[in-house]
Amino acid sequence: MNQELDINFEPDLPEWAKQIAVFDLETTGLVLSEARIVSACAVELDHHGEVVGKNLEWLANPGIPIPIEASSVHGITTEIAQQKGAPANEVVAEIIETLTGFFSRGLPVVAYNAPYDFTILHYEALRYGLEPLKLGSIIDPLVIDKYKDKYRKGKRRLENAAEFYKVKLSDAHNATADAIAAGQVAQAIARRFAADLPESLGALHANQAIWSQELDADFEAYMKRSVNPDYKAVRGWPLKLDSEAS
Repeated sequence: MNQELDINFEPDLPEWAKQIAVFDLETTGLVLSEARIVSACAVELDHHGEVVGKNLEWLANPGIPIPIEASSVHGITTEIAQQKGAPANEVVAEIIETLTGFFSRGLPVVAYNAPYDFTILHYEALRYGLEPLKLGSIIDPLVIDKYKDKYRKGKRRLENAAEFYKVKLSDAHNATADAIAAGQVAQAIARRFAADLPESLGALHANQAIWSQELDADFEAYMKRSVNPDYKAVRGWPLKLDSEAS
């Protein structure tokens, strides 16, 4: 009986969402080319959104003071990072190795607002003379949610999406809590929009790049019309290179 139940789990969950990895960074700031990694999580989730295997979390000493504005968000001070954090170059290398392992197994990696995490990781790799991560398939719940439910009112931060999709997020801005919640939100979105999303992971990845461009263009048009006629949205998904967070 139990075996039959396992075989028939979540019939409305697309295949690409049944086994995923999740990734999140907490950093020193928002400027993508300058921000340093302070903490990170990269772990695998099953079809129930539960952690599979080792829960990988890192605390890094970024080598620079952590601004109070950043510490007030994630709770990690310069003193904590210096006393308990591993050397930043080692942390960056281990993150890249872990994500490479996920991609090599064909797992999609979920990151909420993917350009933030992957772009900072890219610049951190260059900073320490490491080869940047070769990206595989990525799932960005923020892009999918904003594109498929464009007219829902309210903010779209992870905590807002978690509340809307009834995902528990009790420790926002903790890398592990955010990463797991992002994966569970992605799975909730996959269930809700299963009929309207591509069946293949490759097609989903490609579509998100297109959707992101369209969303950025729409936002840019709104800002030019209503706020600043000279506004220009920073484009790029899943990387925004030579740019700042928008």
